[in-house]
Amino acid sequence: MAAVQTVLSALEVFSRAPDKAALDQANTWLQDFQHSRDAWSTCNVLLLSPDVPPAAKLFAAQTFRAKVIYDLHEMDPADIFRLRDTLVTALETYHAGPRTIMVQLCLAISGLALQLPAWEDPVQNMIDSFGRNPVTVPALLQFLTILPEELCTNTKIPVTDDEYKERASNLLTSKASTVVDLLSMYLQASGVTGAIQAQIFACLSSWLAAGEVTAMSLVDSPLAGFAFEALSSEELFDSAVNVICDLIHETQEVEENMPMIELLVPRVIALRPKLTEYKEDPDKIRGLARIFTEAGETYRSLLLHHPETFFPIVEAIGDCTAYPDLDIVPITFHFWMRLAQNIGKKPSVPPPFLDAYKALMGVIIQHLHFPKDLSTLTGQEAENFRSFRHVMGDTLKDCCYVLGADTCLLATYDMITIALARGSNAISWQEIEAPLFSMRSMGAEVDPTDDKAVPKIMDLIPSLPAHPRVRYAALLIISRYTQWINRHPDYIPYQLQYISAGFEDADTEVNAAAGQALKYLCEDCKQHLVDFLPQLHQFIGTVGPKLVQDDRLMVYEAIAHVISAMPMEQAAQSLRTFSSDILSQVRAVAAKPTPATKEELQSVCNALESLEVMLGVIQTFGEELPAACQNSAQEGWSFFDPFIVKYGSDYAICERTTRVLRLALTFYGRTVQSILPFVLKRMSAAFAATGFSSYLWIIGKIIGRFGNEENATLRAAFREALEQCSNKLVQLLQEKTPASIPDVLEDYLHMLLQMLDYAPDILFPSPAFSVAFRAALAGLTVVHTDIIFAALDLIRGIVTHDCLTPSSSPPPKFPIYAAAIKPIVQKEGPELTGYLLSGMMGDFPEESASTVVTIFRQLAILWQQELLSWLPVILQQLPSTAVPDQAKAQFLADMNNAVQSAEYDRVKRAILSLHRASRKARDRRRAAAFEAA
Repeated sequence: MAAVQTVLSALEVFSRAPDKAALDQANTWLQDFQHSRDAWSTCNVLLLSPDVPPAAKLFAAQTFRAKVIYDLHEMDPADIFRLRDTLVTALETYHAGPRTIMVQLCLAISGLALQLPAWEDPVQNMIDSFGRNPVTVPALLQFLTILPEELCTNTKIPVTDDEYKERASNLLTSKASTVVDLLSMYLQASGVTGAIQAQIFACLSSWLAAGEVTAMSLVDSPLAGFAFEALSSEELFDSAVNVICDLIHETQEVEENMPMIELLVPRVIALRPKLTEYKEDPDKIRGLARIFTEAGETYRSLLLHHPETFFPIVEAIGDCTAYPDLDIVPITFHFWMRLAQNIGKKPSVPPPFLDAYKALMGVIIQHLHFPKDLSTLTGQEAENFRSFRHVMGDTLKDCCYVLGADTCLLATYDMITIALARGSNAISWQEIEAPLFSMRSMGAEVDPTDDKAVPKIMDLIPSLPAHPRVRYAALLIISRYTQWINRHPDYIPYQLQYISAGFEDADTEVNAAAGQALKYLCEDCKQHLVDFLPQLHQFIGTVGPKLVQDDRLMVYEAIAHVISAMPMEQAAQSLRTFSSDILSQVRAVAAKPTPATKEELQSVCNALESLEVMLGVIQTFGEELPAACQNSAQEGWSFFDPFIVKYGSDYAICERTTRVLRLALTFYGRTVQSILPFVLKRMSAAFAATGFSSYLWIIGKIIGRFGNEENATLRAAFREALEQCSNKLVQLLQEKTPASIPDVLEDYLHMLLQMLDYAPDILFPSPAFSVAFRAALAGLTVVHTDIIFAALDLIRGIVTHDCLTPSSSPPPKFPIYAAAIKPIVQKEGPELTGYLLSGMMGDFPEESASTVVTIFRQLAILWQQELLSWLPVILQQLPSTAVPDQAKAQFLADMNNAVQSAEYDRVKRAILSLHRASRKARDRRRAAAFEAA
């Protein structure tokens, strides 16, 4: 009784809603209690005591379910049968609910039945115990519903594959006909309630989904027929829909299930009038749409081969697609896509299907219309509708696949021209915008050589109304059709005029669409736009300052695409022209005698971002730079250096300058080497002054790009940068936790990885090497996947370095490297081992296991006795809730055996075994949802 009272006290904490610490403490205690042997008897008392609070009874039922899965091995065989009787008695006690307790008990009984072959016929026993009394039938139906679900989905129940196959056959397969007969009997029993009928349907769905009840086994059963009749019942409608859909789904092998299909299809087709009957009830329409769509997808081949019989299903799905509720419409989309794929494989398309997709296209375009009053949509509703329009656009592509893109485009073109013919005062912008949007969606299906539909659309664009939404849609059409325009360059001047007008529009979305259109036009038509570059230069000079930054970036990206199409010398001169405009802003701000304003610095950041975009497109001119670029690296650095000195402590400036410098490394290649020592000096000084991680990031990129160079001045700069940055990191870690500076730690570790690969002669002998190793250990404590991988990669690279492998003729510097590595690992080994094990049992990503194994294997080879002396202390520190004591003892024994036998491949098995034991314990604790109690 003391244990019972302790459990009740712990559970009471949740009802009082105290602070988080108290909740966590109670939750941890309850989870630990659930692991104990005492939990069996204590929960028995809790479950069957009438005065215990409901939360405690639910906890007891949850505990029984968990212990059946994880701890059944603790019990003697005789006790297991007593446990079975306890659970069955408890289910009898709670046959009327609460349902949550019933469910947990049924789950426990199901798991027990799977693991207890000596229980010869659990299903029949449960039918005998609960099936003869109408009062307890709901409990039986609950068990029969849960049994196949639990057996088919719970992979944590500890049985072998062979045991599972044999037992599942006894529990499910051999009992399928019994269950069908039982459900049929209950369905037709006098006085059966709607609630029982709903349970019958749920149970049937469960056995169908498990594949234990086949569709053909129901041909002579009243169950299928009654499911269709139940669609007229408010109470049973949803359950009936589920059963019908499951039944249709189980007839996918059409030849084997034709007798059932012949029963189902006429009943499905006969439902079509209900779409009219229930048109004011979206929930009913949703259910009917599910049935029609399931039938359409399952019987696609029959639809195409026997349209005279099955085409009414297509018509019914078309009715569902036309329904005005846009939450229901997408239920049908997958059907239209798959049917289009099937039709596309046929040499000809039957006329009814052509008509269906023509109607579908009109329906979708109608759905695309924005409301007449946009204020009727809230912010989230408007966003959802915009997103859904793109989903509908995919269905328009299906129409193109069946009807042909030119046919679809001409149909939408006709919609617009007919509307325009009525006069601007007689039409709404929505009538123009929706077909335009559809043209954009269908653009991906357009043949760039088309000469029927696309020329008409291109000629139509200049005459469209000037409404912002129409202009926006038209500009995005230009974006989508730029490959066609590339083959028809005569249209380029007109498109440029239309795009330029879009930049002048007061609507910011129109500006953005103009930027996108210009970007794609220049990307796909760059050869044709070379002569327009002076016009673009003038444009960016006059209109550019008025644009928001995102739109300005698209213009610069467009310009860069045109430059990339020029002959090299001309391209270099053009790039110099545009970049000089940008760098002059940098120089002007750096030269100001007074501090720059916030607005001036933002303007420079925007300009540098524009330069970054251009360099990102152009990348490089190759190893031999054109004459116009020969000295521009030095010139560019003369702009940057004083600017960074003055404003490098501004985070935004740091980000922008380092990103541009990164692209400059690629652009200039080896010609940049002469200024790299100065760049490294400035970057390391800037990191020491600010602690901004981007300065570390660019140093790492420089080392990665030029680390193999034998330039003595450059390598001296590497050493100076490593030591200065390491000193700053030590200072930061004295002031802050590793978790509070994840960006700094990650970029420092990546810099070290470059050092390890390209400059070990600098890394290992450096006094900063000890800082580097400690930084890797700190990285193992940060719950951040990229940092953990970087730290593990660095440690693996160190402990597996070739200098530690005996060799008859090692390179001259290897003894120096080894002399640096060995004492560091010797000193930091206990902490390293602790972090590796606690991480593997805790927050390390699953993919890190192989790296951890490699590190442990190397420790076992090179630091044998040390490792065996570290492990007992480390394992003792790991909480038993994370790793069971038995698993710890086994791991220690396995590691000892691996080391002493020199069979180091056994290290992997030992670690993975410990990891599995830990994961199993962790999964169990996660599954214990005590907060719900």
